[in-house]
Amino acid sequence: MATPRTSAALKEEGHTAYVPDSYRRYALTLLMIIFAINLVDRQIINILAEDIKKDLHLADWQIGMMTGFAFALFYSTFGIPIARLAERRNRPYIIATAITTWSAFTALCGIAQNYLQLLLFRIGVGVGEAGCTPPAHSLITEYTPREKRASAMAFYHMGPPLGLLIGLGMGGIVADQFGWRAAFFFAGAPGILVALLAAMTLREPRRQTVRQALVASPQTSTLRETFAFLLTKRSFWLISLGAGTKAFVAYGHAAFTASFFFRAHSAELASIAAQFGLKSAGFLGLALGLIGGVTGMFGTWLGGYISDRAARHDVRAYGSIPAVASVVGIPLTIAALLAPDIWTAMACLFVGGVAGSIWSGPVHAAVLSTPPSHMRATTSSLLLFVLNGIGLGLGPLGVGLLSDFLAGPGGLGAAEGVRWALILSSTLGLLTAGLFWAARKPLVDDIREDAG
Repeated sequence: MATPRTSAALKEEGHTAYVPDSYRRYALTLLMIIFAINLVDRQIINILAEDIKKDLHLADWQIGMMTGFAFALFYSTFGIPIARLAERRNRPYIIATAITTWSAFTALCGIAQNYLQLLLFRIGVGVGEAGCTPPAHSLITEYTPREKRASAMAFYHMGPPLGLLIGLGMGGIVADQFGWRAAFFFAGAPGILVALLAAMTLREPRRQTVRQALVASPQTSTLRETFAFLLTKRSFWLISLGAGTKAFVAYGHAAFTASFFFRAHSAELASIAAQFGLKSAGFLGLALGLIGGVTGMFGTWLGGYISDRAARHDVRAYGSIPAVASVVGIPLTIAALLAPDIWTAMACLFVGGVAGSIWSGPVHAAVLSTPPSHMRATTSSLLLFVLNGIGLGLGPLGVGLLSDFLAGPGGLGAAEGVRWALILSSTLGLLTAGLFWAARKPLVDDIREDAG
């Protein structure tokens, strides 16, 4: 049986608490499920966008504003004070409160009668979801030693593709049968049960660390001190900007890929759906959900697995692996958008989805291995502020504006407008790869040897 470690050992390991392997697996699984529910409630609107657009008479830029900029503004901004709270208070309780909040606002989206109401309810979802990942990242780094951290982060970040699978699949089927409003009710309902599980079963390792280290209270730092520390870490900013441009493409495409298929392949989509006894939204939601879910989970796991092993010998792998994957994904995405039929397009999306998901584990492991333990929740929130400010905030809005321009003044029409908006935005993957690659050298100096 393992024995508690000394305060000196804990200090050397960056205040990583002793956690039995069985509980670590349970906690990581629950946190991953929470993240999946987070993404169900965030992404379900993408499969419902065409129905909402017709019902509420919206333009593409309004869909982009609702799913992107307005959501991200509050999601990213509130993440920082919540992370500061997580540095000092009970993180499982913070996560449980966040789940309850975003689930309630998701359900409220189903009663929205106009664009303003729906926009305000989506902002509420964003505020609630801001309380998920910074405290979860902080918990994971204290549950997990550094040599396993990329895999642990990758496992946690398998939640989004799982949530994408459930959100698109369930959302499309429910919308076909009961309408888009009912889909929001279904999405919001499970959150209360999971919030109770989080509050009752997730442990706050900070208390255990304090007892084991025999000190009165854990070390803390101010937001200014954390920011000043990160200003000296060039790898943090290169990786954050790389993740931001990666997210710009990912969120922009997530908001309009379903719309692209509805517009560019409508007749074929209806025909294929009928063969499975479904309507167009139900089939497309299941198809895109399975593609995004399966490839996202596999790609995220693969990125964490190979990064953990490669980084044992060279920490520059945290930058090179996502850089190469970013380049590989570009031609596959473009091929999917130019494919003459749905099955070819989906095959390209499937292969490209693996490459597009590899970045998450190594990126978060690198960033959270840079600061000491008492700065990690805030560091996570600052990473998410950059990532979501650029990606979630500008991606859907930017792609939506470009689609409207190409469709109208550009003279391409709705189907070709959204197609070329997606193609042009996918080329930003080259910038993503360059930023990740540039982070390789500073990572050697910035990764903490004691960040266990």
